[in-house]
Amino acid sequence: MPITVVDVLRHSSFGQRTAEEELEQLTQYFVETEHWRRVFEGAVDIVYGPKGSGKSAIYSLIVKNEGVLFDRDILAIPGENPQGAVAFQSLRDDPPRDEFEFVSLWKLYILTLCGKAFKDYSLSSENCREVIDALEEANLLPKSFTLAKALKYALDYVRDIAGRVESIEGGLTVDPTTTIPGVTGKISLREPSAAAAKMGAISIDELLDKANTALKENNLTIWILLDRLDVAFSNMPQLEANALRALFKYYLDTKQLSSIRPKIFLRTDIWKEIVKDGFREASHLERTLTITWKSEDILNLIVRRLLSNRQISEFYNADKDDILKDTEKQSALFYKACPLQVDSGPNKPETLKWLITRTSDASKAAAPREIIHMLNELRNEQIKKLERGDKTPPENRLFEQTSFKDALPSVSQTRLEQTLYAEYARLKPFIEKLRERRATQSLRSLADLWGVDESSALKVIGELEEAGFLEKFGKMWRVPFLYRPALNLVQGAVEAGDEDD
Repeated sequence: MPITVVDVLRHSSFGQRTAEEELEQLTQYFVETEHWRRVFEGAVDIVYGPKGSGKSAIYSLIVKNEGVLFDRDILAIPGENPQGAVAFQSLRDDPPRDEFEFVSLWKLYILTLCGKAFKDYSLSSENCREVIDALEEANLLPKSFTLAKALKYALDYVRDIAGRVESIEGGLTVDPTTTIPGVTGKISLREPSAAAAKMGAISIDELLDKANTALKENNLTIWILLDRLDVAFSNMPQLEANALRALFKYYLDTKQLSSIRPKIFLRTDIWKEIVKDGFREASHLERTLTITWKSEDILNLIVRRLLSNRQISEFYNADKDDILKDTEKQSALFYKACPLQVDSGPNKPETLKWLITRTSDASKAAAPREIIHMLNELRNEQIKKLERGDKTPPENRLFEQTSFKDALPSVSQTRLEQTLYAEYARLKPFIEKLRERRATQSLRSLADLWGVDESSALKVIGELEEAGFLEKFGKMWRVPFLYRPALNLVQGAVEAGDEDD
């Protein structure tokens, strides 16, 4: 009995929306792009990309390939939990008091991660011992070690030391009862005075130098992996900006430490927020890349997801390795599974372009997360149609035109609620005012809808543009296709009569 389309779809899956949810399957889906190769080869320290662009996929694969990296004498050390509660959560309630404390916290936290690695891998040298001894004396290497605990201990230490005369006297104190001199803490936040150094004080910077030397002596490099920083500081933009500015200042202050390399994964919109009021140091950040996805990349991603299913490969008698070497063959397979167009007509886009435009926000940046979600919703919609007795798609296709349109609202709703409203809660009242209105609005119509003057409306429009919800269209603004189904927007521009509703 020949296999049917519904059987193929029932036994197929296109993966999860986020890398964290599909760690085990990621290697069979992941596109080893030039971006990935540059990061994995160590040429890049800072990875920018829009939300859902694949930053966490690169991060997750680095962690998954820690054995391969170890064979290259690289220790991959997560500086944030890849799943679950974020280690930096504690900073939300009790953040450092100023930039100096924040930069010192990053230095001490990363030094602690190095010290923990020295112990875990039983590294030995005089410099290793000095680093470990200093950290243990300061109670910064607890036996029951967690990232959250390491960060909390480091913050407490920084705050305690910064609050004493160490900031003036380089760590030297005098007991008021015995008049015997001592030091506030062996690890000094600044370069200690000669007297404090004689008493055993040593600066964080010197300890980082010693840690770097210790790694060189052992022919090792440490990568400190920092992802999910947007989750750690969500809905707290000022704290987020302060924390990340301090992180980049730490990075620039320690560029000479060739064996301790932070690997920072950061959303493009957050980076823009950090530098919008000026950040002179930004021009010195050189080992960076920004993830972008062209239509050919999206096609490759979709075809990889299709071919990861044995049933689909057999249904189309497809040779996975052969197809993935040839873009034209990838396009041919895509259009075997999908119709040429979703909306028929000479001026209507082909299906791949339709998919990309319908799942992109106002930035027009294609995002794998929404594409993958769309594939799964498309599968679900097509199965429902076939199970209720609808005709099988023609020409052995897996999907018919109407399934694309029926799948989009779920993607739209998820993006609206789980991304836009979750991250820009303050903008939700303005967005909701557009519900069931025209997708394209004028300045006057938006001001009237929101009950504000045009000057105030322009400020809100600017925020909505930065959030990817509105795009300039001539003298008007329109909502991208991605958000229209969730808000039940009406196609077309507001007219003069509509502005007076």
